Amino acid sequence: MKILLVRLSSMGDVLHTLPALTDLQRARPDLRLHWLIEPAFAPIVLLHSGVARVIPFALRKHKKQWRGLLGALRDLRRDLRAEGYDQILDTQGLYKSALLGRLGGAPLWGLDAASAREPGAARLYHRRFRVAWGQPAINRNRQLFAQALNYPLPETPPDYGLQVAAARLRQDTLPWGELVQQPFVLGFHGTSRENKEWQEDYWRALAASLRQVGLRLLLPAGNAREAARARRIAEQADNVLALPTLTLLELAALIVRADAYVGMDTGLSYLASALGLAGVTLYGPTTSEQVPMTENHQVSLQSREPCSPCGKSRCPLPEAKNGLILCQQALLPEQVWTALSPLLEQQR
Repeated sequence: MKILLVRLSSMGDVLHTLPALTDLQRARPDLRLHWLIEPAFAPIVLLHSGVARVIPFALRKHKKQWRGLLGALRDLRRDLRAEGYDQILDTQGLYKSALLGRLGGAPLWGLDAASAREPGAARLYHRRFRVAWGQPAINRNRQLFAQALNYPLPETPPDYGLQVAAARLRQDTLPWGELVQQPFVLGFHGTSRENKEWQEDYWRALAASLRQVGLRLLLPAGNAREAARARRIAEQADNVLALPTLTLLELAALIVRADAYVGMDTGLSYLASALGLAGVTLYGPTTSEQVPMTENHQVSLQSREPCSPCGKSRCPLPEAKNGLILCQQALLPEQVWTALSPLLEQQR
């Protein structure tokens, strides 16, 4: 039986689908699963042995450049129908994912109107499943998979299924091996929303604590703005390195060699967690309750500011006009270091 999974983005949401895929692989080894996804995240999905094929489709690019979209959709429809899927499962619950799923020509299943992020998308499904809100995304995905693909929901903790991939990444030869010759912690400072960022002086204070125990702080960047911030932090701290532009797989190879990470509520923090790296994830406007930590070496720090978590993409408070995000400001470097120190001790 051949299944197509539709989950286009984002990195965090893609990673939070992997434990459900591990459940499926164990409960239904007779199934072959293909995954329709944005090209940027395809390398990460292929780290999981339960994915037989990845079908990249650059919908984000076409949304910015409409020219060529119809031709790309025709090609996608032809390719999907040539595979002859028995069933298509849309776990994203959006109009765009449901519409792409309909191109496959097989029965399309997904969340019902009370469970989907965009309730109207449920009208496009041939069969619908109810999965309660108010629980971590990982749990919701596991429940949807179990219902749709007809197996008992496992009682075991979530398993990202990346252990073999992590071991393989550790053995890979790195073209920039000098980066890992000294112990280091990764700092995932970049996010898609400015109100989730940590202050630059807080990163420098964390670097000072790391220097005292002989550790460097390595800062990756995904765009020009993040690269500029990483350089500013590195200019004032001699144990901070602003990393060159790296692919996701290159970052994964760094992650499995790091001592730990500190990160915002962002995809790279979840990639590190999925690969088994110890670390601390900071939550200001968003809630840590949406992501269960699967290991005792993962720590979530929720801001104690009264407005946190608000769930808003922009801070509505007047202080934000001056660049102050109070919920993030309340996550002090000392608090982060207190959470990180025991994790570093466990690694040594």
